[in-house]
Amino acid sequence: MLLVRGHGGGTALTGTIFERGEEAPTYRGAPNEDAPYVWVCDEFYEVESGGSKMEIDGHSIRVAFDTPLPRGFDTREQALDAAKEHIRTQFARIGVPEDDVRIEVVRPEEEG
Repeated sequence: MLLVRGHGGGTALTGTIFERGEEAPTYRGAPNEDAPYVWVCDEFYEVESGGSKMEIDGHSIRVAFDTPLPRGFDTREQALDAAKEHIRTQFARIGVPEDDVRIEVVRPEEEG
């Protein structure tokens, strides 16, 4: 298992890559359920009202979350590339420039 975490705007977003041999969560209708590498992460976007309050670069905004949709890949590199792009896209949706997003990849057992 790999955690792919993006930092930007004073907040962070973490998703998970389940690797070959690990059992990824399943969702009805999920694509590529039998892929050796599966990426799962929240999706969110800014909304005018409702949602959850979030602080981004010292400003309060409201965000709504979509249900995570697993995506399967044949190689670790494909999964990592997609994960990094996904995280950059989520931050862009709330106004954080791509250049301001720092991404790290860690194994859960390395965190402490």
